[in-house]
Amino acid sequence: MKITRVSATPLNIPVTIDVVGLNKQTSLSLCLTEIETDTGLVGHGMTAITEEEIIAAAVREVAGPALVGEDPMATERLWDKLYWLLSPRGQTGYASHTIAALDIALWDLKAKALGQPLWRLLGGARSRVPVYATFGFGFFERDQLAAAARLWVSQGFQRLKMTVGGHALARRDEPRPIDEVIAEDVRRVAAVREAVGPDVKLYVDANCGLDLFHATELARRIEPYGISFFEEPLTQNDVRQMAQLRSRTSIPLACGQNEGLAFRFRDLLVNQAADVLQPNVTISGGYSQCLKIAGMAQAFNVPIDNGGAWPFHNMHLHAGVSNGGMAEYHYVAVQMLKQIFDDLPVPQEGWLQLPETPGLGFAPNAERVRELAKLPTSRGKGKA
Repeated sequence: MKITRVSATPLNIPVTIDVVGLNKQTSLSLCLTEIETDTGLVGHGMTAITEEEIIAAAVREVAGPALVGEDPMATERLWDKLYWLLSPRGQTGYASHTIAALDIALWDLKAKALGQPLWRLLGGARSRVPVYATFGFGFFERDQLAAAARLWVSQGFQRLKMTVGGHALARRDEPRPIDEVIAEDVRRVAAVREAVGPDVKLYVDANCGLDLFHATELARRIEPYGISFFEEPLTQNDVRQMAQLRSRTSIPLACGQNEGLAFRFRDLLVNQAADVLQPNVTISGGYSQCLKIAGMAQAFNVPIDNGGAWPFHNMHLHAGVSNGGMAEYHYVAVQMLKQIFDDLPVPQEGWLQLPETPGLGFAPNAERVRELAKLPTSRGKGKA
């Protein structure tokens, strides 16, 4: 079996957020990949939280041609080939996203060729995974945020995540001092905790938007509200400062969704900088790389969870490996994925059941993708 065609489709998809009296329009972008073989088998992959046009160009012009004629079952050899082609000096960024999008397609294809669901091919540790709902976005007013929290709990979710930090460092030139952002975050966290009671797990995510001083202050002030982890509190996931923050707070720290290669996770582990690692298969080099990251985490007895959305691809990793954790059911991202893919599973009482269909168990709807591809790309504005 040989690879005969590799393609990429950049998409920027409008999403309507219509909950608790809020009707808001936004968009998210991603890049779909497709790998076809001389047997007619096709594998599908994707990456997101990046510039979709750049990934598509990298696949079409550089990475795709390098895969044509190769054996798609040789996922480890092809990952290594793509690494030396796209990131020979250890860069992450766009190279890691490109590798992830193609590696996912290769594993989907491989599982289909072997007649196995992907999670079983990755190890088959469990047939369902717990999920947490990312619901609490900055565009909600405080009362809307509390109402949204109650809504998700009523739908069976007992694990909720909300954003904090307001991308404060990136917006530091706006007339909104970081200390005011932090003070409002405390009030928002308090409102959510009051709305859902003491038993619901509550996580917060600063999206790498704070410095050490303000992240420390925020952590100190929200500790009484029983936060189960504080995700990406610091800009750049600065390993040295993550370790310092971890020593200053009782809240567990989580990060890793935007890290591209295994060495970054190694540094987090060696420096005891995180309580939870969050590799994301659509970003962190695909399944081939995330299996290695999961193995490193297991050796350090550090748990892993899915951060950075895209639960339907990441659920296969967490069902596959014995130390798998939660998948992130990110409301906005899921609304977008529903427009692209058929046969996506639906959480039941906070769990996702893994499919028995060979491969990923779901696929893009070709007709809808063709229509969505007619829309303008995001030009850097598709990361919501």
